[in-house]
Amino acid sequence: RQVLKYHNQTKHSFTGYARGPRGLDWANQPDPFRRYLSSPLLPLQHDEGHHHSVLYSSLFDSLPPPKPISLSTISHLFYNSLALSAWKTTGLSTWPLRVNPSSGNLHPTEAYLISPPIPSLSDLPFVAHYAPKEHSLEVRAHIPSTFFPKFFPENSFLIGVTSIFWREAWKYGERAFRYCNHDVGHAIAALSIAAAELGWDLKLLDGLGSDDLNVLMGLTKGEFLEIESEHLDCLLLVFPKGGARDVINIDYQGISSAIREGFNTLEWKGSPNVLSKEHLCWDIIYKTAEAVKKPSLISNSSSVDTSSFRGSGVFSRSSYKELTVIQVVRMRRSAVDMDGVTFIDKSVFYQMLMHCLPSGSTKGEPQREQLALPFRALSWDCAEVHLALFVHRVSGLPKGLYFLVRNEDHLGDLKRAMRSEFEWRKPDGCPDDLPLYMLTEGDCQRLAKGLSCHQDIAGDGCFSLGMVARFEPVMREKGSWMYPRLFWETGVVGQVLYLEAHAMGISATGIGCYFDDPVHEVLGIKDSSFQSLYHFTVGGPVLDKRIMTLPAYPGPTNDV
Repeated sequence: RQVLKYHNQTKHSFTGYARGPRGLDWANQPDPFRRYLSSPLLPLQHDEGHHHSVLYSSLFDSLPPPKPISLSTISHLFYNSLALSAWKTTGLSTWPLRVNPSSGNLHPTEAYLISPPIPSLSDLPFVAHYAPKEHSLEVRAHIPSTFFPKFFPENSFLIGVTSIFWREAWKYGERAFRYCNHDVGHAIAALSIAAAELGWDLKLLDGLGSDDLNVLMGLTKGEFLEIESEHLDCLLLVFPKGGARDVINIDYQGISSAIREGFNTLEWKGSPNVLSKEHLCWDIIYKTAEAVKKPSLISNSSSVDTSSFRGSGVFSRSSYKELTVIQVVRMRRSAVDMDGVTFIDKSVFYQMLMHCLPSGSTKGEPQREQLALPFRALSWDCAEVHLALFVHRVSGLPKGLYFLVRNEDHLGDLKRAMRSEFEWRKPDGCPDDLPLYMLTEGDCQRLAKGLSCHQDIAGDGCFSLGMVARFEPVMREKGSWMYPRLFWETGVVGQVLYLEAHAMGISATGIGCYFDDPVHEVLGIKDSSFQSLYHFTVGGPVLDKRIMTLPAYPGPTNDV
């Protein structure tokens, strides 16, 4: 199967790395900003958040009352999820950072707003591309006025997410498809948190196939260079919490028919800019993207039961600084180095992991279903990703290898798949409703660094981890289209870890470079039943004082 071929071919090992460019072709570095030239540009507001004051830690208990859709709230949503967060400059180099993280700061992810009319923004329903550098919407088309009233709840709208593989492949070669899908997960979580701050929930609408979504977003219109074209990832419904109905029914068959009948003949505005003059094509990425496309209409209809959504568990609320959601999401950075000395208390560690659980506060029920923020945005019912944790500097906990079981239905399979000598013992002081186990005690710093492509950052933090997904059985049960979705789930978990770390006064970084099968060997995994899909590190950051930070907007005049 193409998916397993791709996954195995793009593994790093001690004897060789996955295929990639031999050096960086700086003359052809892709433009990080897609623009639709000649399409109308609608500026959004630069909301610094002074009139919103939701505390980060409270958001995971319950959402605030929903705000209406307006120019202000749509601006707020994008400003705190996918916008620029700062510019960095040193010497002759200047580069932007974004609220949503990305491997190598290359940002393959693009977003589209599909919306009913919005006062002061558009009198007609429309499809628009979000342009983060300008913090503006590029209107691509006006859509039929019956589309939203017929199929979606009042005060709801859609966000489409796509990936430009070339942006990542320019640096990372064949492994780039993995990284693009990590970034999709980060974007889904970033949108979920920003929406929650406005009293809105998010749900991935997974019943429509790729062909319908390409038409919906106008990705079949316009002269894309094939290698720079956008791969359709997903469609998200944004809707107000506690609306008129607990259950939202989605008529996929009706939506699909409406798209095919009403969107093909629209007048699409703007042509996509060219990102690079020359390209190097990594065929296996495009073959795999084709193999994992979601077929149309796996189900004719579906429902979203919002009454089952839950708050997250609380163990140590005092672990959090008194920071608002906006402060946390806009100050998020990817640490370049960890200091090797910062410790956190075990209560902080436990609280961080509580917010990584999919089911939230279960009152004794096992962790399984994705009901807590932001995991409930995902469309598959139960969590498939677990955390293998290398604990280095957590006060009150012995150094060693630990494991967080995020779906307790998998516990038996995990024990059978992993080393028989592992202890599977609950650590001291661990909350009853946190399924965390110590596997073995010992200093793992050198091991963690070695497994993460010899990067010091994996051993110099408070802890690092590998995200271990149930793998081949998932694709056998559901289809190969689950392959990218497993990476999305790891990205959502990673985004929570980023925000938790910053809300607690430390930092974090995603690690895409690790030696796949040596990680599995450490755990004792001998087949493809479970695979490690993403690594992460959390700790005290080292700040480079040579780099100056500039405001996100209006930005420097001599930018990249």
